[in-house]
Amino acid sequence: MLSTLANPARFMRISGRALPWLGGGTLVALIVGLAWSLLLAPPDYQQGESVRIMFIHVPAAWMALSVYLFIAVASAVALVWRHPLAEVAAQAAAPIGAAFTLVCLATGSLWGRPMWGAWWVWDARLTSVLVLFFLYLGYIALVNAFDDQSRGARAGALLALVGIVNLPIIKFSVDWWNTLHQPASVVRIGGPSIDRSLLLPLLVMAVGFSLLFLWLLLLRMRAALNEKKAQALRRYGQSAATGEADPATLPAARPAWR
Repeated sequence: MLSTLANPARFMRISGRALPWLGGGTLVALIVGLAWSLLLAPPDYQQGESVRIMFIHVPAAWMALSVYLFIAVASAVALVWRHPLAEVAAQAAAPIGAAFTLVCLATGSLWGRPMWGAWWVWDARLTSVLVLFFLYLGYIALVNAFDDQSRGARAGALLALVGIVNLPIIKFSVDWWNTLHQPASVVRIGGPSIDRSLLLPLLVMAVGFSLLFLWLLLLRMRAALNEKKAQALRRYGQSAATGEADPATLPAARPAWR
């Protein structure tokens, strides 16, 4: 299974077919979710209209954690099985996850100002999400800090695996410590505590954010593979022009994917 998925040519064909469907599904889900949450959903009886920030903030927070978990799993696959696309997927997902985390922090500040009277407090949940944002930035910087791409990929993969310990801290921080941040209200024992009129548009927005991630991930992975192909072709052309390599061995160096 892993060797089948490791074929770049097969990935390019499958992703090329999937991209239009993912793009269309993303657009529909986000339009429906935004219209439902911003126009049709009722205001909260305590928070009023400010509760509408939740429809952006909560899905962004879910994606911030999910994308980092994806990076950690892909990094483990790349380290253990040397899966070439796993490494590409992890590096392609990192900027997307960082963007989701930044949106989570920004909307959380906007929501916290009317609810808590402050833009930022050093709450356990807020602080651990800020650490997650720095982990994303650290991963991106570490991957690009080496001239040797393979060394940068291994260093970034190790950081991603070490940083995964922060995910349960984010999830359970509201249960382990006395914090201003409200406890879990959707994924919890006993079922969601949010009314269906708010829960359903929230779930639609979560689906839209998930599809958006997959769409952007495939776009970035395809761009990365095309860049690697271009680099290989340049090396191939330079070797052929200078005669540094045996012409009989040059065709084997050409990238096989299209």
